[in-house]
Amino acid sequence: MELDMTKGDPSRIILKFFIPLFIGDLLQQFYSIIDAIIIGKFVGADAFAAVGSSSAVTVFITSILLGLAMGASAIFSQLYGGGKYAELKKTISTALIFLFCVSVLITIVTSVFLPQIITLYQIPKETTVYAVDYLRYVFYGFVFVGMYNAFAFLLRAFGDSKTPLYFLIASCISNLILDLLFVVVFHMGTAGAAIATLLTQAFAAVGCGIYTIKRMWFLNFERKDLIFSTTAFSKVATFSVLTALQQSISSFGMMLIQGLVNTFGSTIMAAFAACSKIDSVANAPLQDLGNSFSTYTAQNEGAGEVKRIREGFYVTSKIIIALSAVISMVAFIFAPNLITLFISKDATEVIAVGVGYLRIVSVFYVLLGFIVMFYGFFRGIGAIRVSILMTIVSQGLRVLLAYSFAPIRGFSGVCWAIVIGWLLSDLLGFCMYKRIMGLKIGT
Repeated sequence: MELDMTKGDPSRIILKFFIPLFIGDLLQQFYSIIDAIIIGKFVGADAFAAVGSSSAVTVFITSILLGLAMGASAIFSQLYGGGKYAELKKTISTALIFLFCVSVLITIVTSVFLPQIITLYQIPKETTVYAVDYLRYVFYGFVFVGMYNAFAFLLRAFGDSKTPLYFLIASCISNLILDLLFVVVFHMGTAGAAIATLLTQAFAAVGCGIYTIKRMWFLNFERKDLIFSTTAFSKVATFSVLTALQQSISSFGMMLIQGLVNTFGSTIMAAFAACSKIDSVANAPLQDLGNSFSTYTAQNEGAGEVKRIREGFYVTSKIIIALSAVISMVAFIFAPNLITLFISKDATEVIAVGVGYLRIVSVFYVLLGFIVMFYGFFRGIGAIRVSILMTIVSQGLRVLLAYSFAPIRGFSGVCWAIVIGWLLSDLLGFCMYKRIMGLKIGT
């Protein structure tokens, strides 16, 4: 069901949209966590390290598809908030055709150039065979990842964050069953885990697509409305490509960090892989608050409700501070327990490295929370170039500092580089927010 965010209490509306989005994001994280836990426990540490280090590659490519869908969603929300339904139908059709073509192209390119990607990424020899088996099938699934996100973000643009959640619940249950079947029963290793994920991604994409098309009754969307408009494409491509660029810059920065981590050896690789999974889950609610605020901002931008945008900003800020404090305490206190979800208790050296990482980075999760809120604001009002600038500052300094600190401080230098990158990006985001809102309100 669609949700009009231009009316009503901002805190209630943002939280109502956020909760299903957060649960859904946790379930998406659950995909990769299930793979990691089962592989770590039933295949071995080298296989776990391979899947963990490969995740930076898959996250980078997925971020492109996610960014394309996210950028189109901002346009959908603005048109929906402004009541421009005729233009909205044309834009939806054009965006879906565009996103499908890009998803197919990425699937083909990554599958063909898999050996070159493995070589470029400097994955250690002892884990290469596991990484190849895993990535081969993960790459086949990118077309489904792209289309699921296209339909999911379309629904979210109208304020419906519940429907994508239902498909993810079914997919996660299927993924768990297939993981156990392929890896534990059939002993298919990392390939089995990847095939399980591929099949469940296909289910989510097809199911969500069929539902979305049938449920857009309020637009009177018919077969004749499936057109490709060059006018709409110009705007969709601009928003989508810029948002995808922002997402890919962020993921590319993490790829460079992962490449640096790989030079420390398999012990630190395994620790960083486990911590990356924990970071993903810990940061999911903050990311989803940013996305919720983005949809809220876009609808109100389309309706010309500037003061409601400012009210939503303050509400979201308070939620981020409270939520990040809880998440940071849990990650800091229970760091050893969280690491052993992925790594055997006998791997004491890996656990020690992972705990050291978490007890530095987790304290500063609030900084990341504000970053994603600023991203949501700039994307919602259409100022995506500012988000890109923030990302370049954050990732550029993070990589530069990591490579500078690593020879002096070792792996802990990488941890502090991540935190400093967040802080400087927040300072830039706050300055730009004050400037833009001052111009909009006239103060």
